[in-house]
Formats: sequence, C-alpha cells, structure tokens
Amino acid sequence: MEIKILGGGCAKCNRLEKLARDVVAELGVKADFGHVRDMDKIMAYDITSTPALVIDETVKCFGRLPRKDEVVAWIQQAAA
Repeated sequence: MEIKILGGGCAKCNRLEKLARDVVAELGVKADFGHVRDMDKIMAYDITSTPALVIDETVKCFGRLPRKDEVVAWIQQAAA
C-alpha cells in the first residue's frame, strides 16, 4: 500500500504522518510513505486544504486531522 501525506510540512501535516506511521506499525502492515510538498502536485488531488491523507491514490480526508480510529479503518480496508 502507498500512503501519501499532502502538505507543506506544517505541524498538522507532520502529526498526520506520525499518526499514519504509528497505525501501520501497530497493525503490522507494509506501506510505503511519501510526503508531497509541491503545491502543483498537491492540487492534482482536487483538495481544497491540507493536510490530506491519500491511501493508494484515494483521498481519505483533507483539511483536518482524522481520528486514529478513522485512520485504522482506512488502512485496514486498504490492506484487505
């Protein structure tokens, strides 16, 4: 699975990346991570604000920090 964090590197973006990495580690699944900071590449995802979480090229949320249980559910679904 491929997980991308979209955002310029602000505190919220970094917290979202840490949350996603923690969930992947807890679930014991394999995932490749990327942090997209280039605004042109971010806007290609048709989001209106950052941070955003993208799993396997599907935007799961943007403009907020999701709850841990949301991230767990999204990653479990992608891993199934």
